[in-house]
Amino acid sequence: MTIFPIGVVKFAGEISEIELFPQYTQGLKGVRETETLQILYWMHNLTEDDRNALLAHPRGDRARPKRGVFLLRSPMRPNPIGSSKVEFVKREKNSLFVRGLDALEGSPVIDIKCGP
Repeated sequence: MTIFPIGVVKFAGEISEIELFPQYTQGLKGVRETETLQILYWMHNLTEDDRNALLAHPRGDRARPKRGVFLLRSPMRPNPIGSSKVEFVKREKNSLFVRGLDALEGSPVIDIKCGP
């Protein structure tokens, strides 16, 4: 199985910029303000140990007992795919500006979906 990034997070902040690679820009046709989008991205800063961990403390709080990573929003997981529900702000050429993105600068974007 191969996953191809369609873009990259260029700036992560209150308003984040996602730069789509030119060959995928046409996929944004019709996006509108007030649109809610689901951004899927690869959590690229994880180590091999992070990817092999199947137990983690909820919210990193060591006072709480470990739980299975599939029951948590922990970034530590076998396939570190992150997901953020965001508010579309604007589009400039092949850049998408959104509010609410929970990704780091440099994170590869692997998909964008229209969301409720």
